[in-house]
Amino acid sequence: MSDFLKILTRKNSLRKQCQELTVSELEKVISDLTVITDDKREAEEAFQAAEKEKVAKIEAIRQSMLDAGVDMNDLMGMIGEVASPKKKVQPKYRIVDDEGVEHEWSGRGRTPLSFQAYFDKGFTKDDCLI
Repeated sequence: MSDFLKILTRKNSLRKQCQELTVSELEKVISDLTVITDDKREAEEAFQAAEKEKVAKIEAIRQSMLDAGVDMNDLMGMIGEVASPKKKVQPKYRIVDDEGVEHEWSGRGRTPLSFQAYFDKGFTKDDCLI
């Protein structure tokens, strides 16, 4: 993609690539690029409008909090109470591969490649219980 971008952004490179195109083909390319540019511009304007609306809503919430006597620190203190961090699952299985690297697995989710290779050799999960 970088070569394509280099051609598009350098006038002489673009001119060289367009030498074999007819005028109607060039006009088609220009038309397509204009449509793409307009679409991109509309998307950017919609994004900016959404961001502006979001900022206005945040400001309205902040003002409502000030009017109600609620401080941001009050909310931050409650976040820790409501959302508790996930506990890490302790490993249930352990193996040492051919290179001497130790691998651990909780037994949840998809079987890691190192464990799958171990199982393919004829071993079972029971063989590597911790």
